Amino acid sequence: MNAALKPVASPHVMNTYGRLPIALSHGRGCRVWDTNGKEYLDGLAGIAVNTLGHGHPKLVPALQDQIAKLIHSSNYYHVPDQERLAQMLVERSGLTNVFFCSTGLEANEAALKLARKYGHDKGIERPEIVVYEKAFHGRSIATLSATGNPKVQAGFGPLVEGFVRVPANDIEALKKATANNPNVVAVFFETIQGEGGINPMRAQYLKDVRALCDERDWLLMIDEVQCGMGRTGKWFAHQWAGIVPDVMPLAKGLGSGVTIGAVVAGPKAANIFQPGNHGTTFGGNPLSMRAGVETIRIMEEEGLLANAERVGAHLRAALEKGLAGVDGVKEIRGQGLMLGIELAKPCGVILQRAADAGLLLSVTADSVIRLVPPLILSTAEADEIAAILVPLIKAFLAE
Repeated sequence: MNAALKPVASPHVMNTYGRLPIALSHGRGCRVWDTNGKEYLDGLAGIAVNTLGHGHPKLVPALQDQIAKLIHSSNYYHVPDQERLAQMLVERSGLTNVFFCSTGLEANEAALKLARKYGHDKGIERPEIVVYEKAFHGRSIATLSATGNPKVQAGFGPLVEGFVRVPANDIEALKKATANNPNVVAVFFETIQGEGGINPMRAQYLKDVRALCDERDWLLMIDEVQCGMGRTGKWFAHQWAGIVPDVMPLAKGLGSGVTIGAVVAGPKAANIFQPGNHGTTFGGNPLSMRAGVETIRIMEEEGLLANAERVGAHLRAALEKGLAGVDGVKEIRGQGLMLGIELAKPCGVILQRAADAGLLLSVTADSVIRLVPPLILSTAEADEIAAILVPLIKAFLAE
Protein backbone atom coordinates (compact mmCIF):
# COMPACT_ATOMS: atom_id res chain seq x y z
CA MET A 1 0.00 0.00 0.00
CA ASN A 2 1.16 3.51 -0.83
CA ALA A 3 2.36 5.04 2.46
CA ALA A 4 0.27 8.14 1.75
CA LEU A 5 -2.95 6.11 1.51
CA LYS A 6 -4.97 5.87 4.69
CA PRO A 7 -6.22 2.30 5.37
CA VAL A 8 -9.95 2.03 5.99
CA ALA A 9 -11.46 -0.09 8.77
CA SER A 10 -14.45 -0.09 11.15
CA PRO A 11 -13.45 -2.39 14.04
CA HIS A 12 -16.23 -1.18 16.37
CA VAL A 13 -18.98 -1.60 13.77
CA MET A 14 -20.83 -4.94 13.66
CA ASN A 15 -19.46 -7.06 10.83
CA THR A 16 -22.62 -7.44 8.75
CA TYR A 17 -21.33 -6.41 5.31
CA GLY A 18 -18.57 -7.64 3.03
CA ARG A 19 -17.33 -4.10 2.48
CA LEU A 20 -14.78 -2.88 -0.03
CA PRO A 21 -11.79 -1.14 1.63
CA ILE A 22 -13.14 2.27 0.60
CA ALA A 23 -14.72 5.15 2.54
CA LEU A 24 -16.41 7.87 0.50
CA SER A 25 -15.95 11.47 1.59
CA HIS A 26 -17.95 13.61 -0.86
CA GLY A 27 -19.69 13.66 -4.20
CA ARG A 28 -20.82 15.93 -7.01
CA GLY A 29 -23.30 14.86 -9.65
CA CYS A 30 -22.58 11.26 -10.68
CA ARG A 31 -19.07 11.29 -9.19
CA VAL A 32 -17.80 10.53 -5.70
CA TRP A 33 -14.37 10.71 -4.05
CA ASP A 34 -12.98 8.50 -1.33
CA THR A 35 -11.02 9.58 1.74
CA ASN A 36 -7.78 8.97 -0.17
CA GLY A 37 -8.85 11.33 -2.96
CA LYS A 38 -9.61 8.67 -5.59
CA GLU A 39 -12.49 9.54 -7.95
CA TYR A 40 -15.27 7.12 -8.98
CA LEU A 41 -18.17 7.22 -11.42
CA ASP A 42 -21.21 6.20 -9.39
CA GLY A 43 -23.10 3.41 -11.13
CA LEU A 44 -24.84 2.35 -7.91
CA ALA A 45 -26.34 5.58 -6.48
CA GLY A 46 -26.32 4.15 -2.95
CA ILE A 47 -28.30 1.14 -4.32
CA ALA A 48 -30.87 3.10 -6.37
CA VAL A 49 -31.21 5.79 -3.69
CA ASN A 50 -29.39 8.94 -4.84
CA THR A 51 -31.91 9.88 -7.53
CA LEU A 52 -30.46 13.38 -8.02
CA GLY A 53 -26.84 12.28 -7.68
CA HIS A 54 -24.67 14.01 -5.08
CA GLY A 55 -24.69 17.62 -3.88
CA HIS A 56 -27.55 18.64 -6.20
CA PRO A 57 -27.61 22.47 -6.32
CA LYS A 58 -31.41 22.61 -5.90
CA LEU A 59 -31.76 19.89 -3.26
CA VAL A 60 -28.96 20.93 -0.90
CA PRO A 61 -30.27 24.43 -0.04
CA ALA A 62 -33.82 23.07 0.43
CA LEU A 63 -32.58 20.48 2.93
CA GLN A 64 -30.38 23.05 4.68
CA ASP A 65 -33.42 25.29 5.00
CA GLN A 66 -35.49 22.45 6.49
CA ILE A 67 -32.77 21.36 8.95
CA ALA A 68 -32.62 24.92 10.28
CA LYS A 69 -36.40 24.91 10.83
CA LEU A 70 -37.50 21.48 12.04
CA ILE A 71 -36.03 17.98 11.57
CA HIS A 72 -38.46 15.87 13.58
CA SER A 73 -41.75 16.45 15.36
CA SER A 74 -43.49 13.00 15.69
CA ASN A 75 -46.91 12.01 14.37
CA TYR A 76 -48.80 13.42 17.34
CA TYR A 77 -49.10 16.49 15.10
CA HIS A 78 -49.84 17.22 11.46
CA VAL A 79 -46.77 17.57 9.25
CA PRO A 80 -47.70 19.88 6.33
CA ASP A 81 -45.20 18.34 3.91
CA GLN A 82 -46.70 14.89 4.58
CA GLU A 83 -49.89 16.10 2.95
CA ARG A 84 -47.92 17.78 0.14
CA LEU A 85 -45.89 14.68 -0.63
CA ALA A 86 -48.89 12.36 -0.25
CA GLN A 87 -50.83 14.46 -2.77
CA MET A 88 -47.89 14.35 -5.21
CA LEU A 89 -47.69 10.55 -4.94
CA VAL A 90 -51.45 10.09 -5.23
CA GLU A 91 -51.58 12.27 -8.36
CA ARG A 92 -48.72 10.38 -10.03
CA SER A 93 -49.93 6.90 -9.10
CA GLY A 94 -53.69 7.16 -9.51
CA LEU A 95 -54.10 5.85 -5.94
CA THR A 96 -55.84 7.30 -2.87
CA ASN A 97 -53.70 7.94 0.20
CA VAL A 98 -50.27 7.31 1.77
CA PHE A 99 -48.68 6.03 4.98
CA PHE A 100 -45.14 7.31 5.56
CA CYS A 101 -42.38 5.31 7.25
CA SER A 102 -38.57 5.32 7.08
CA THR A 103 -37.38 2.40 4.92
CA GLY A 104 -38.39 -0.04 2.20
CA LEU A 105 -38.46 -2.86 4.72
CA GLU A 106 -40.97 -0.92 6.84
CA ALA A 107 -43.07 -0.10 3.79
CA ASN A 108 -43.20 -3.79 2.85
CA GLU A 109 -43.93 -4.79 6.45
CA ALA A 110 -46.83 -2.33 6.48
CA ALA A 111 -48.12 -3.79 3.19
CA LEU A 112 -48.09 -7.30 4.72
CA LYS A 113 -50.00 -6.01 7.76
CA LEU A 114 -52.51 -4.29 5.46
CA ALA A 115 -53.10 -7.54 3.60
CA ARG A 116 -53.61 -9.52 6.80
CA LYS A 117 -56.02 -6.92 8.21
CA TYR A 118 -57.86 -6.94 4.87
CA GLY A 119 -58.31 -10.70 5.29
CA HIS A 120 -59.37 -10.46 8.92
CA ASP A 121 -61.89 -7.74 8.04
CA LYS A 122 -63.39 -10.22 5.54
CA GLY A 123 -63.59 -12.94 8.22
CA ILE A 124 -60.50 -14.90 7.10
CA GLU A 125 -58.78 -16.14 10.25
CA ARG A 126 -55.43 -17.17 8.69
CA PRO A 127 -54.83 -14.91 5.67
CA GLU A 128 -52.23 -16.02 3.09
CA ILE A 129 -50.25 -13.87 0.67
CA VAL A 130 -48.80 -15.00 -2.66
CA VAL A 131 -45.08 -14.17 -2.98
CA TYR A 132 -42.42 -15.03 -5.55
CA GLU A 133 -39.30 -17.08 -6.13
CA LYS A 134 -36.17 -14.85 -6.11
CA ALA A 135 -38.11 -11.98 -4.48
CA PHE A 136 -36.48 -9.67 -1.95
CA HIS A 137 -38.66 -7.58 0.37
CA GLY A 138 -36.41 -6.92 3.36
CA ARG A 139 -34.71 -8.46 6.39
CA SER A 140 -37.25 -8.21 9.20
CA ILE A 141 -38.72 -11.60 10.14
CA ALA A 142 -41.92 -11.02 8.13
CA THR A 143 -40.31 -9.48 5.04
CA LEU A 144 -37.56 -12.11 5.19
CA SER A 145 -40.30 -14.76 5.15
CA ALA A 146 -41.82 -13.12 2.05
CA THR A 147 -38.38 -13.02 0.42
CA GLY A 148 -37.53 -15.86 -1.97
CA ASN A 149 -33.85 -16.35 -1.12
CA PRO A 150 -32.98 -19.34 1.12
CA LYS A 151 -29.46 -17.94 1.59
CA VAL A 152 -30.58 -14.78 3.41
CA GLN A 153 -33.24 -16.74 5.33
CA ALA A 154 -30.77 -19.32 6.66
CA GLY A 155 -30.28 -19.16 10.43
CA PHE A 156 -33.40 -17.09 11.15
CA GLY A 157 -36.14 -19.68 11.37
CA PRO A 158 -38.84 -20.30 12.21
CA LEU A 159 -40.06 -17.99 9.47
CA VAL A 160 -43.49 -16.39 9.51
CA GLU A 161 -46.24 -18.55 8.03
CA GLY A 162 -48.94 -17.43 5.64
CA PHE A 163 -47.07 -17.22 2.33
CA VAL A 164 -47.70 -19.13 -0.91
CA ARG A 165 -44.66 -19.02 -3.23
CA VAL A 166 -44.86 -19.09 -7.04
CA PRO A 167 -42.47 -18.56 -10.00
CA ALA A 168 -42.54 -15.24 -11.88
CA ASN A 169 -44.29 -14.72 -15.21
CA ASP A 170 -46.39 -17.91 -15.05
CA ILE A 171 -50.08 -17.14 -14.60
CA GLU A 172 -51.06 -20.83 -14.70
CA ALA A 173 -48.65 -21.58 -11.83
CA LEU A 174 -50.28 -18.77 -9.83
CA LYS A 175 -53.77 -20.13 -10.51
CA LYS A 176 -52.71 -23.68 -9.63
CA ALA A 177 -50.96 -22.65 -6.39
CA THR A 178 -54.04 -20.79 -5.17
CA ALA A 179 -56.77 -23.15 -6.46
CA ASN A 180 -59.40 -23.92 -3.80
CA ASN A 181 -57.56 -21.81 -1.20
CA PRO A 182 -60.07 -19.43 0.41
CA ASN A 183 -57.37 -17.91 2.64
CA VAL A 184 -55.49 -16.05 -0.11
CA VAL A 185 -55.92 -12.29 0.30
CA ALA A 186 -53.15 -10.68 -1.79
CA VAL A 187 -50.44 -11.11 -4.42
CA PHE A 188 -47.16 -9.33 -3.62
CA PHE A 189 -44.21 -8.82 -5.98
CA GLU A 190 -41.58 -6.43 -7.37
CA THR A 191 -42.25 -5.24 -10.93
CA ILE A 192 -38.51 -5.77 -11.53
CA GLN A 193 -36.83 -7.94 -8.92
CA GLY A 194 -33.75 -6.05 -7.73
CA GLU A 195 -31.74 -8.20 -5.32
CA GLY A 196 -33.04 -11.28 -7.14
CA GLY A 197 -31.04 -10.37 -10.25
CA ILE A 198 -32.92 -7.63 -12.19
CA ASN A 199 -35.77 -9.95 -13.26
CA PRO A 200 -38.67 -8.05 -14.86
CA MET A 201 -42.31 -9.11 -14.74
CA ARG A 202 -43.73 -9.18 -18.28
CA ALA A 203 -46.42 -6.64 -19.13
CA GLN A 204 -48.98 -9.29 -20.08
CA TYR A 205 -48.34 -11.15 -16.85
CA LEU A 206 -48.93 -7.95 -14.85
CA LYS A 207 -52.27 -7.48 -16.66
CA ASP A 208 -53.23 -11.11 -16.03
CA VAL A 209 -52.44 -10.84 -12.30
CA ARG A 210 -54.42 -7.60 -12.02
CA ALA A 211 -57.41 -9.33 -13.65
CA LEU A 212 -57.08 -12.37 -11.35
CA CYS A 213 -56.94 -10.16 -8.26
CA ASP A 214 -60.08 -8.33 -9.41
CA GLU A 215 -61.84 -11.62 -10.09
CA ARG A 216 -60.97 -13.11 -6.69
CA ASP A 217 -61.14 -9.92 -4.59
CA TRP A 218 -57.45 -10.05 -3.66
CA LEU A 219 -55.20 -7.05 -3.08
CA LEU A 220 -52.60 -6.48 -5.81
CA MET A 221 -49.53 -5.28 -3.89
CA ILE A 222 -46.55 -4.10 -5.96
CA ASP A 223 -43.19 -3.47 -4.30
CA GLU A 224 -41.73 -0.49 -6.17
CA VAL A 225 -39.04 0.18 -3.54
CA GLN A 226 -36.15 -0.25 -6.00
CA CYS A 227 -37.74 -0.01 -9.47
CA GLY A 228 -40.04 2.93 -8.69
CA MET A 229 -39.50 6.69 -8.55
CA GLY A 230 -38.66 7.18 -12.22
CA ARG A 231 -35.92 4.56 -12.46
CA THR A 232 -37.43 2.87 -15.53
CA GLY A 233 -38.63 6.06 -17.23
CA LYS A 234 -42.11 6.10 -15.68
CA TRP A 235 -42.88 7.08 -12.11
CA PHE A 236 -43.51 3.44 -11.24
CA ALA A 237 -42.36 0.45 -13.28
CA HIS A 238 -45.79 -1.23 -13.34
CA GLN A 239 -47.16 1.78 -15.26
CA TRP A 240 -45.52 0.41 -18.43
CA ALA A 241 -48.20 -2.32 -18.32
CA GLY A 242 -51.03 0.20 -17.87
CA ILE A 243 -52.22 -1.31 -14.58
CA VAL A 244 -52.88 0.18 -11.14
CA PRO A 245 -52.11 -1.74 -7.90
CA ASP A 246 -54.08 -1.62 -4.65
CA VAL A 247 -50.99 -1.23 -2.45
CA MET A 248 -47.57 0.13 -3.46
CA PRO A 249 -44.58 0.27 -1.10
CA LEU A 250 -41.92 2.87 -2.00
CA ALA A 251 -38.59 3.98 -0.50
CA LYS A 252 -35.00 4.27 -1.83
CA GLY A 253 -35.10 6.99 -4.52
CA LEU A 254 -38.02 8.93 -3.02
CA GLY A 255 -35.79 11.11 -0.81
CA SER A 256 -32.57 11.25 -2.87
CA GLY A 257 -30.60 9.85 0.06
CA VAL A 258 -32.66 11.05 3.00
CA THR A 259 -34.25 8.06 4.78
CA ILE A 260 -37.86 7.64 3.66
CA GLY A 261 -40.46 4.96 3.00
CA ALA A 262 -44.09 5.08 1.94
CA VAL A 263 -47.07 2.83 1.33
CA VAL A 264 -49.43 4.22 -1.30
CA ALA A 265 -52.91 2.66 -1.19
CA GLY A 266 -55.82 2.56 -3.64
CA PRO A 267 -59.54 2.60 -2.76
CA LYS A 268 -59.61 -1.10 -1.78
CA ALA A 269 -56.86 -0.64 0.83
CA ALA A 270 -57.12 3.07 1.70
CA ASN A 271 -59.19 2.69 4.87
CA ILE A 272 -57.93 -0.63 6.26
CA PHE A 273 -55.60 1.01 8.78
CA GLN A 274 -57.36 3.05 11.47
CA PRO A 275 -55.80 4.92 14.43
CA GLY A 276 -53.86 2.45 16.55
CA ASN A 277 -53.41 -0.16 13.80
CA HIS A 278 -49.98 0.99 12.64
CA GLY A 279 -47.43 3.68 13.42
CA THR A 280 -43.85 4.91 13.36
CA THR A 281 -41.63 7.27 15.34
CA PHE A 282 -39.37 8.59 12.56
CA GLY A 283 -41.63 8.08 9.55
CA GLY A 284 -42.99 11.18 7.87
CA ASN A 285 -40.75 13.60 9.76
CA PRO A 286 -40.37 17.13 8.34
CA LEU A 287 -36.86 16.52 6.93
CA SER A 288 -37.73 13.34 5.01
CA MET A 289 -40.98 14.84 3.73
CA ARG A 290 -39.19 17.94 2.44
CA ALA A 291 -36.66 15.65 0.73
CA GLY A 292 -39.49 13.77 -1.01
CA VAL A 293 -41.30 16.92 -2.11
CA GLU A 294 -38.11 18.50 -3.47
CA THR A 295 -36.99 15.26 -5.17
CA ILE A 296 -40.23 15.00 -7.17
CA ARG A 297 -40.21 18.73 -7.97
CA ILE A 298 -36.62 18.63 -9.25
CA MET A 299 -37.20 15.38 -11.18
CA GLU A 300 -40.03 17.07 -13.07
CA GLU A 301 -38.19 20.37 -13.56
CA GLU A 302 -35.21 18.53 -15.05
CA GLY A 303 -37.12 15.91 -17.06
CA LEU A 304 -35.48 13.00 -15.28
CA LEU A 305 -38.06 10.37 -16.24
CA ALA A 306 -37.35 10.97 -19.92
CA ASN A 307 -33.63 11.09 -19.12
CA ALA A 308 -33.76 7.72 -17.35
CA GLU A 309 -35.50 6.14 -20.33
CA ARG A 310 -33.21 7.73 -22.95
CA VAL A 311 -29.87 7.33 -21.17
CA GLY A 312 -30.83 3.87 -19.93
CA ALA A 313 -31.52 2.74 -23.50
CA HIS A 314 -28.21 4.29 -24.59
CA LEU A 315 -26.28 2.51 -21.81
CA ARG A 316 -27.95 -0.81 -22.58
CA ALA A 317 -27.16 -0.47 -26.29
CA ALA A 318 -23.51 0.34 -25.49
CA LEU A 319 -23.25 -2.72 -23.24
CA GLU A 320 -24.98 -4.96 -25.79
CA LYS A 321 -22.66 -3.75 -28.53
CA GLY A 322 -19.53 -4.12 -26.41
CA LEU A 323 -20.45 -7.58 -25.12
CA ALA A 324 -22.00 -8.98 -28.32
CA GLY A 325 -20.89 -12.55 -28.92
CA VAL A 326 -18.83 -12.72 -25.71
CA ASP A 327 -18.94 -16.27 -24.37
CA GLY A 328 -20.26 -16.28 -20.79
CA VAL A 329 -22.56 -13.23 -21.05
CA LYS A 330 -25.97 -14.83 -20.53
CA GLU A 331 -28.29 -11.81 -20.72
CA ILE A 332 -28.51 -8.04 -20.39
CA ARG A 333 -31.91 -7.09 -18.99
CA GLY A 334 -33.88 -4.45 -17.14
CA GLN A 335 -35.34 -1.10 -18.09
CA GLY A 336 -34.28 2.53 -17.98
CA LEU A 337 -31.48 3.03 -15.46
CA MET A 338 -32.02 -0.35 -13.77
CA LEU A 339 -29.89 -2.83 -15.69
CA GLY A 340 -28.47 -6.27 -14.97
CA ILE A 341 -25.76 -8.17 -16.83
CA GLU A 342 -26.00 -11.87 -16.05
CA LEU A 343 -22.78 -13.84 -16.43
CA ALA A 344 -22.36 -17.61 -16.61
CA LYS A 345 -20.37 -17.76 -13.37
CA PRO A 346 -20.30 -15.99 -9.97
CA CYS A 347 -18.67 -12.59 -10.42
CA GLY A 348 -18.35 -11.02 -6.96
CA VAL A 349 -14.72 -10.09 -7.69
CA ILE A 350 -15.97 -7.57 -10.28
CA LEU A 351 -17.01 -5.29 -7.40
CA GLN A 352 -13.39 -4.60 -6.38
CA ARG A 353 -12.05 -4.63 -9.94
CA ALA A 354 -14.62 -2.05 -11.05
CA ALA A 355 -13.82 0.14 -8.02
CA ASP A 356 -10.10 -0.12 -8.84
CA ALA A 357 -10.99 1.09 -12.35
CA GLY A 358 -13.04 4.00 -10.93
CA LEU A 359 -16.59 2.62 -11.20
CA LEU A 360 -19.02 1.79 -8.39
CA LEU A 361 -21.60 -0.95 -9.01
CA SER A 362 -22.90 -4.06 -7.28
CA VAL A 363 -23.21 -7.77 -7.90
CA THR A 364 -26.48 -9.41 -6.94
CA ALA A 365 -27.77 -12.99 -7.13
CA ASP A 366 -24.08 -14.06 -7.28
CA SER A 367 -23.70 -13.64 -11.04
CA VAL A 368 -25.59 -10.48 -12.03
CA ILE A 369 -23.81 -7.12 -12.31
CA ARG A 370 -26.32 -4.45 -11.25
CA LEU A 371 -26.28 -0.87 -12.52
CA VAL A 372 -28.64 1.62 -10.87
CA PRO A 373 -26.91 5.02 -11.32
CA PRO A 374 -28.39 8.43 -10.45
CA LEU A 375 -31.21 9.50 -12.78
CA ILE A 376 -29.17 12.56 -13.80
CA LEU A 377 -26.69 10.31 -15.65
CA SER A 378 -25.64 11.74 -19.06
CA THR A 379 -25.04 9.76 -22.25
CA ALA A 380 -21.32 10.65 -21.96
CA GLU A 381 -21.25 9.13 -18.47
CA ALA A 382 -23.16 6.09 -19.74
CA ASP A 383 -20.47 5.64 -22.40
CA GLU A 384 -17.86 5.93 -19.66
CA ILE A 385 -19.54 3.16 -17.63
CA ALA A 386 -19.55 0.90 -20.69
CA ALA A 387 -15.93 1.76 -21.52
CA ILE A 388 -14.80 0.71 -18.02
CA LEU A 389 -17.11 -2.27 -17.57
CA VAL A 390 -16.94 -4.07 -20.94
CA PRO A 391 -13.17 -4.79 -20.81
CA LEU A 392 -13.47 -5.87 -17.16
CA ILE A 393 -16.20 -8.38 -18.01
CA LYS A 394 -14.31 -9.69 -21.03
CA ALA A 395 -11.10 -10.16 -18.99
CA PHE A 396 -13.04 -11.85 -16.15
CA LEU A 397 -14.82 -14.28 -18.48
CA ALA A 398 -11.55 -15.13 -20.25
CA GLU A 399 -9.99 -16.34 -16.98
